Amino acid sequence: MENGEIQLTLCRADCSSVLELPYADGGIKAGFPSPAQDYLTNSIDLNKELVRHAESTFYARVDGHSLMDAGIDDGDLVVIDKSLDAKSGDYVAAFIDGEFTLKRFETDEAKHCAWLMPANKNFPPIKVTEDNNFLVWGVITFCIKKFRG
Repeated sequence: MENGEIQLTLCRADCSSVLELPYADGGIKAGFPSPAQDYLTNSIDLNKELVRHAESTFYARVDGHSLMDAGIDDGDLVVIDKSLDAKSGDYVAAFIDGEFTLKRFETDEAKHCAWLMPANKNFPPIKVTEDNNFLVWGVITFCIKKFRG
């Protein structure tokens, strides 16, 4: 899209493998330290955690900065579920006039239009009307961030 919008490279979610990782089921405090568990008793499979509908779930690497104020940054990995119906306020992968973009989806029933809203003041909202070739391709359900290389 124009103005350096987000570009997507989509990959189908492969849920054929199981990789159970240690899991701190009591949680880990983000405030003051507490006498937490000294051992991990459960395990978690990220496929089961992140993918609800394997046949309609895709991963995409974020390429761009239009959602950075929502915590979705360049290089993040997002999980997109095509089986979900978008609701106002959802973050979505949208196809508009021949290109993909990630934005917050907002409906305006009174004006019979929708909006694709950035979370970065340097990007303008995109008004969606019946004149646009538009499709909400899927709803973003998770964002996976990398903190260290």
